[in-house]
Order: sequence, then structure tokens, then C-alpha cells
Amino acid sequence: MSKQQSVVIMGAGPAGLTAAYEATRRGFHPIVLEKSDLVGGLARTEIYKDYRFDIGGHRYYTKLEEIRRLWQEVLGDEFLKVPRLSHIYYRGRLFNYPLDFFNTLVNLGFVESGLSVLSYLRSKLWPYPQEKTFEQWVSNRFGRRLYRMFFQTYTEKVWGMPCDQIQAEWAAQRIKGLSLRTAVSNALFGTNHAKTLVNEFRYPALGSGMMWQRFQEIIESHGGQVQLGSEMVHLEQAEGRITGIVVRQGKSEFRISGDCYISTIPLTDLVARLEPAPPDGVIQAARGLRYRDFILVGLVVNRAKLFPDQWIYVHSPEVQVGRIQNYKNWSAAMVPDPRKTSLGLEYFCTQGDAIWQMPDADLVQLATRELAALGLANAADVDDGVVIRQLCAYPVYDRDYRAYLEVIRRFLLTVSNLQSIGRNGIHHYNNLDHSMLAGMLAIGNLKGENHNLWDASADYSYYEELVTELPEASHPTGEW
Repeated sequence: MSKQQSVVIMGAGPAGLTAAYEATRRGFHPIVLEKSDLVGGLARTEIYKDYRFDIGGHRYYTKLEEIRRLWQEVLGDEFLKVPRLSHIYYRGRLFNYPLDFFNTLVNLGFVESGLSVLSYLRSKLWPYPQEKTFEQWVSNRFGRRLYRMFFQTYTEKVWGMPCDQIQAEWAAQRIKGLSLRTAVSNALFGTNHAKTLVNEFRYPALGSGMMWQRFQEIIESHGGQVQLGSEMVHLEQAEGRITGIVVRQGKSEFRISGDCYISTIPLTDLVARLEPAPPDGVIQAARGLRYRDFILVGLVVNRAKLFPDQWIYVHSPEVQVGRIQNYKNWSAAMVPDPRKTSLGLEYFCTQGDAIWQMPDADLVQLATRELAALGLANAADVDDGVVIRQLCAYPVYDRDYRAYLEVIRRFLLTVSNLQSIGRNGIHHYNNLDHSMLAGMLAIGNLKGENHNLWDASADYSYYEELVTELPEASHPTGEW
């Protein structure tokens, strides 16, 4: 370590592990600190009685050649090619997603479809003059009637707030290219201009977490460290630099110092752990940022087949579940017994609310009842269940978040040897490949490059040509 600069990385999710991977490749010594006992962050895979449950669905798709090649190098033949299939559940029917004009027409019936078309035409003649909120953005592209059916209920389940309080940039970021016009075009001409939707994706054979376990192995084999069960207690700062981190492992505490630091943890946690504390305005801004949590209820169902989708979005307001994953349809290896099926029912919530505080047994019963109420399985067929709680899953785009974020950003830029990256590190709902790219670019900055990691408006994930030069990647099993 005397001849290598050490990089201390907080968080072993995709951004942090990619930064560590890149650090070993470019001559740094990375030390990754992870609070939990698994790598992968939101992209990890939990195991319960040999059943594998991903925390949310993670499709491995990118237009970034460096990222695609890295995924393939790490997993090789264990990186499966999976045809995408997903539906929206509404009014007891399954609607194709992305929305298909003829399928929607049949499911809604001619009267409701006619009213939806009239609503769409009205939105074209009298659109919202400004698109400040999610409601305005979607209504201008689909009409208010389709907005209420196919966007409002699900979105409000996810965020726990009215759609007129969610900023339009959330829709612009996550629903690129979607409109009623493109849905009709897709149906008539077989086109698909929606950038966020693909018909096929890649996926690790043993779940998303398999990718990050391999990353950990490669990092450690090349001299890096990944320390699990390591909780950051304090982040010491002096004269515009981080000087060390106090870490807790079990009942023990110790101090780690490095030359430079990269954080992927939520900004609220990062600011709260700085010592001495930053100015009051920064502390208040960090407290103003909000996150949405969720609970995954994993069910083992005594049925070999249930439905062919990888996941179903549940828009029906009469149930609380928001999305249902069918893990066997991601990879058969996720389910140890081919006579059974494992599902993940996602309940979006906030720490401390009624759902969050429900006992595990009650949550399993709730998920079982709702699965049966949706007609997707019989309650009597549910053999077992497990509950996994996830904090800070989604950064909330409310009316004030951007102002708070700017205060925090300006302060952190004064700390010369600290970079913040990843979904929670910049409070931006980015994709997995974008988080990985940020990890690469952060290490590039340590080599004298000049990448603005806070520019969330630069959507690297879907650029046809990357505007930043990335160094040629080496094979993880080759020379470094």
C-alpha cells in the first residue's frame, strides 16, 4: 500500500464494486466497506432455503459497449439471454406492457376505448401548457383517462404520494418515448421507439447477485478488499478533506484512512456522519431528501407453472401489492425444485408506516391473500414465505428535492478527496449500467480526468455514442 494510492469505497452495490474493479485495474488499492453481509446493494440476491429472491427486477441491458463487454467477461456462459415478457394487471385483465393498441382495445372494450381516444384527442387540443408534474407529463401523451388507468394507481403505490406532487422529470427519465401515438405505431407497423423498453435482455443464471459476487472475487484476487458487515460510524473531515472513517464491525470499532474516498450511500447518511458536522443549511437539506422503501414478500408456491411473465405490474387499487416477480421465468436455476414456483410480491412503503411495521407472518398472509384475489394462484398452494425489507430503494422526486440536492452538491464539491456516485449517492433514479459507468468515471477522475458525476441530466445509459473516452478494459482473468 505504500506504493499504491488507497481508495476507500463506501457501499458494495454496482457503483461501488465497479469503482473498486476499475481501481485495481488502474493501479489503486481499493477498500470496500459494506454494511450488510451481501454484496450487490439493490441488485443483490437473497437466498432462503435454496430459493433465490432478487431485490427488485434487474434487467441487464445497455448500449454502453464497455459495460456490456464487462458483464460478459465476468459471467461468460452463465450470462443468459432472456426474452422479455411483462404485463399490467388492471380490472382483472392482463394488458401488454408496453401498451399494445389492439390488446388494450380488446381488454377495455369499444366504449371505454372510444372514451380513451376522445380523452387523448382532448389532451392534444388542450394540453397542459407546462409539464411540471408526472400527472401533466403523462396526460399530455396519453390523455387523462389512460393516465388514470395505467399510470396513476401504480405510480402512487410506488411513491406513496399524489402524482401532482411528483416532478415531471421522473416520467421523462423513466418512460422515454412512450405515448399513445407510439403504441398505435407499434401495433400497426411493428416499430418500437421506446428507449426504455427492450424485447430481450441478459441475466445472471443464479440471480442478479451472482454478478456482484463475481466482481467481489475478482477485486479480492487482485489485491483489493471487500469488508462486509462494516458500518460507517463517522466520516472525519478537516481542511476540506476526508481524513478517515470510523467503522463498526460487530462490537468492535476501528479507523480506516485512505488517500481518496468514494461514497455510494444515501446522501442523508453521508451528511449525517460527517465530523465535524457541516453547516446547518447542509444538514437541513439532507434531512429534506426523501426515499421510498419497500418490502419483498417471497412466496414458494406448490405449482410448476403459474404465468409466463418475468413480472407483472399490479395497477388494481383493491390490493396493496405493486409488482410481482416470477423468478423461474428469469432463470430456472433460481428455483431448486422444478415442481414449485417462487414469487416476489413487492410492497412499496416508508419506514415506520403500517406495512413496514407488520410482523413477517402477517405480511406472508397478506401476500398470499392478494395473490389469490388477483387469480394468479390458489392460497392453499402457498407452501412457505420469507420477508425482506429494503431501505432507501428509490430517491423521491418531490417538489423540493432539487433545491435540497443543490445545497448538498455544492458543499460536497468543497471536499477535495470525496466523490459521491450511484443512485443514492446523487439522489437520481438511474439504471444499473449508469451506476457502473459512474464508478469507472470516478476512478478516471483520480487519474486526472474531469468527469462531472453530478450531471444527472446526462443520460449516459442511452447515448448511442459515449461522449467520454473510457480506457480499454482488460479481461478480469488476464493481466492488469
